[in-house]
Amino acid sequence: MEAALRTLYAALMVLSSVASVSGNLLLLLVLLLNKELQSDTLGLTLSFSLSDLALGLSTLPFGVHNTLSWPAGYPSEGGLCQGSAFLFLLLQTASIQSLTWATVDRFTEMCFALSYCSIWTKRRSRVVVVSVWLFCLVNASLPLLGFGSYVYNESRFLCCPDFSPDSQCFVVLWMVVSIVAPILTMCSLYGYIVYVARKQARRGTFMCNELHCFHVPANNYLRSSIVMVTTSGCLLVCWLPYISVCLYETFSGEPSPAVASALSTWLVLTSAALNPWITCMTQTVDSQHIMSKF
Repeated sequence: MEAALRTLYAALMVLSSVASVSGNLLLLLVLLLNKELQSDTLGLTLSFSLSDLALGLSTLPFGVHNTLSWPAGYPSEGGLCQGSAFLFLLLQTASIQSLTWATVDRFTEMCFALSYCSIWTKRRSRVVVVSVWLFCLVNASLPLLGFGSYVYNESRFLCCPDFSPDSQCFVVLWMVVSIVAPILTMCSLYGYIVYVARKQARRGTFMCNELHCFHVPANNYLRSSIVMVTTSGCLLVCWLPYISVCLYETFSGEPSPAVASALSTWLVLTSAALNPWITCMTQTVDSQHIMSKF
C-alpha cells in the first residue's frame, strides 16, 4: 500500500477510534446517570457498549501504530500478536452478539408488550449476558488451542484470525455462527417492524390514555420505518465487505487487494463508533406507535 493510502488509513482509524470512545462513553454516562432509561435488560446495552469502547481503546490504536510504523510488523507466534488478535476477536464477537440480543429485547418489547416483563426479567437478562461472554471467550480461545490460528496481517495492519484455507473450518464456523446469523437475525427483526409500521401507517390508529384518545399520524410510523431501515443499512454496509473479503481469502487461498482488505477492516471497526448512535435512534422509536396491531 502506498504511503499516502497508509496515511489516509491511519487517519480514518484515528477518527473511528475517537468517535467510538466518545460515543460509547457518552452512551454509558447517559444510561448510568438517567434512572428513567435503566431497565432489567440494561446489561445487554452495557455489554455491547463496553465491547465497542474497548475496541476503540485497544484494536483501533494498535492498527494506527502498525500503519505508521510499516513495514515493521509482529511475529505471528509472539505473545503480543496472539494476545491482541484474541482481544480483537473477543470484542468483535461480543459486540455483534450483544447487539443482537439487545435487538431481540427491543423487538420483544414492541411485539409482546403485555408479556414483556415476564419474558425479560433481570435474572434472565444476566444469564444472557454471561452466556454471550462465555460463548465469545470460547470462540476466541479456539485458535489458541489449535483450531484455526492468529497471524499478523500486513494488509490489515492487525493481528487477526488467519483467513487461509488452512483455517477454513474455523473461519466458516465463526463467520456463520458468530457473525452472519446475528446480522440476519437483526435485519429480519427490523424488517418485520418496518412491515408492521407500514401496515399501521395505511390503516391509522387511535391511542388512548387515562384522559382521552388521540389519532397517531402516519408520519410516526413512517419515521419508525426510516430508523429501522437506516439501522439495517448501517449493519450491512459495515459488515458485508468484511465478510466477503474474509470468505474470499479463505476459499480462494489468494490474498485480497490490500485496499479492499484495509477498507473492509476499517468499516467493521467503524461499526463500534456507529452502534451508540444506532442505539439512540432505535430507543426514540415509540413502541406503542408501532405495535398497536393487536
